[in-house]
Formats: sequence, structure tokens, C-alpha cells
Amino acid sequence: MENEGIGWIAAIIVGGIAGWLAEMFMKSNMGVLMNVLLGIVGAIVANFILSLFGVALGGWLGYLIAGFIGACILIAIARMIRRPA
Repeated sequence: MENEGIGWIAAIIVGGIAGWLAEMFMKSNMGVLMNVLLGIVGAIVANFILSLFGVALGGWLGYLIAGFIGACILIAIARMIRRPA
């Protein structure tokens, strides 16, 4: 994460904000720790997916956008897995 211009502490803070925004957008009920994890893991997932299309997001705002997108994707996947067929 240091290569992207954002440190670990900032990644936790921005990841928490991104996870919280995704939680509000997707109308899910998660805790603070889960919001941080969703934001950080979501940013990794979204950056990977976006890199397949040649898009690179960096810095605070890019990490926030990627975290939000990725967290929304992860929440949607969790909902699909949890729902019985």
C-alpha cells in the first residue's frame, strides 16, 4: 500500500469510511470492524478488477472509490451465498 501513496493507518481509516459508505448504500447492518475489513479487502478486489481493464486508482480518493466499489461487490456476493435457493 505504500506504493499507492497511502499508509497502513490511512488505509484503515479510508477503508472504514469506504466500508461504512457501502454499508449505507447497500442497506446492510455490519459492525465497525467489518466495515474496515470490507473497505480494505474491497479496495484490493476492486483494484484487481479495474486493473484488468487498464484502470489504476491511487491516493486517498482512489482508495476510497475502489474500497466503496469493492465493498459493495463483497456485500452483494455475501447476500447471494447466504440466501437459500
